[in-house]
Amino acid sequence: MAEQQKISIKNKRASFDYEILEEWVAGIVLTGTEIKSIRMSKASLVDCFCYLHHGELFVRGMNIAEYHWGTYNNHQPKRDRKLLLNRKELRKIDRALQDKGLTVVGLRLFINERGLAKLVIGLGRGRKKYDKREHLKEKDAKRDMDRAMKR
Repeated sequence: MAEQQKISIKNKRASFDYEILEEWVAGIVLTGTEIKSIRMSKASLVDCFCYLHHGELFVRGMNIAEYHWGTYNNHQPKRDRKLLLNRKELRKIDRALQDKGLTVVGLRLFINERGLAKLVIGLGRGRKKYDKREHLKEKDAKRDMDRAMKR
């Protein structure tokens, strides 16, 4: 069999806007045309976040473009999608979301070796504007040090 290309769609904005405290890998309940669009890398995680509803975790704001060859069976691009996690992990997320200032955001969407779509979600605390500037300064300083060490 031909080797599958690696699909990995990242939310770069999340690491800038949030300080990620903990991460989980969750499965996603998808329809047929949604997984086909993901395999064509036609998804976006910008502005996506997760919320709990009746003990189940859903992701809102994740955009999966309509499948080009889909007919009347095509999906809605921005619908809420259910995430699959263990009950123990859901309880931990529920307790964490009770704290003020914490949210769960989508970090990376990928397809595993079995062909299933997975979403890496992270528990994040929002950064203030001055925190973002400080984070950029630290990142630039680290990059400069790494360049100097290579010489």
